[in-house]
Amino acid sequence: MKKPCLLIAFCFILSFVYAQEKSWTLSDCIHYAVEHSNDKKKQEAQIAIYKQNYKEAIGGLLPSLKASADGSFSFGRVLDKDTYQYVNTNTFYNEYQIYSSVTLFDGFSQITKTRMERMNRLKGEEQLRQLKEMLAYETMELFFNVQYYQGTVRLANLQLEESLGNLKKAKKMEELGLKSTPDMAEMEAQASQNRYLLVKQQNLLEQEQIKLQAKMNYPINQTFAIAGYDSLMLVDSTKENPLTIYEQALSFSPKALTAQKSLKASQMAVGVARGHLFPTLSLYGGYGTYFTRLMNGSSYTPFKQQFNDNQSSYFGLSLSVPLFSGFSRSAEFQRSKQQLKIAQSDYNDTLRSLYSDIEQTVADAHGTAEEYLHAQKQRESMETAHRLNVKKYNMGMISALELSTSANRLLQAQVEELYANLKYQLKHRLLEYYKGKSFN
Repeated sequence: MKKPCLLIAFCFILSFVYAQEKSWTLSDCIHYAVEHSNDKKKQEAQIAIYKQNYKEAIGGLLPSLKASADGSFSFGRVLDKDTYQYVNTNTFYNEYQIYSSVTLFDGFSQITKTRMERMNRLKGEEQLRQLKEMLAYETMELFFNVQYYQGTVRLANLQLEESLGNLKKAKKMEELGLKSTPDMAEMEAQASQNRYLLVKQQNLLEQEQIKLQAKMNYPINQTFAIAGYDSLMLVDSTKENPLTIYEQALSFSPKALTAQKSLKASQMAVGVARGHLFPTLSLYGGYGTYFTRLMNGSSYTPFKQQFNDNQSSYFGLSLSVPLFSGFSRSAEFQRSKQQLKIAQSDYNDTLRSLYSDIEQTVADAHGTAEEYLHAQKQRESMETAHRLNVKKYNMGMISALELSTSANRLLQAQVEELYANLKYQLKHRLLEYYKGKSFN
């Protein structure tokens, strides 16, 4: 009994340690965020409601079937159904019925309602897909923010190590009389500034990690590490045609499809309301039998014989004409038409917003690609210049202040390159999404 418990405990500890040591990639974070999202669970529940509404609407097209049975006691003067004479005595009466009806015509409102509920179900599925994509994008954005601050922490740490190394060299040179006190003060100030910068970037990194964990709905008592910054992504500075991408996106974008299905559902709602203004024609029929006896001790026909002898059936047509119902039907119809106008406006706004988003994303992807290429060249130039300035400083050709300025310029160039690359990756992936490639 102890061995299985120990084995389970060992596996749990092993999995926990693995989770702590694992470096989470972007794909891992997106998958976890989507799978554990409470908004996703709520939308899935809403889709289940849409499915039940659709099922109910289909049931409205089918015949209804009801069965009933009742028993009653009567006291006083009653009709004896065997002799058809009134008698003054207690009577027991037992009746059985089965009844069915089907609507033949209702202005096509039920058929239209079935189509509307099906459209609502499809709209719910597109809303779920859109929710997943937006959750994936927001997770990706926070993931890149964490990677950005991981990079700034790494760069700040390298800058601090370099400044401490220069300070150590300067102290030795001061002992030999080769460096002045102002130079030493400048070197110490630069080291202090770099310590502050490192602590600041570490705090910003922690804040972004908290935001990422919250977006992923990660357990509050656990932490994880994400994969480091990768700058090997190829940069394509070719500018796309936003109109071409927009025309393609209309066929698969969940944002566009949700608006399209919402508009169609509103159009069908008008048809449902219009159908309620028409008369309703129904076919109905039923079958019944009964058993009765006087409770005065007299003889009576047995139950089985009465059950067979008293059988009856019927059928008929029913026509219901809505002459006046307190303006409820006409108000419903007028209200549905106004809601259709709102849905049409929302649809137009959604398509215009989609095109604007695509146009902006194309411009951003092209602009950030150019920025990254120039930032890369700038960083390479700054590295070369700083290496020369370090040699000049060691030879006494420039001051500590000039060396500090050179180091700060290099750090700024490295940070700008890091930011430009991650921003390009984000915008490039967003552009690929609009071209049909899912985030997850």
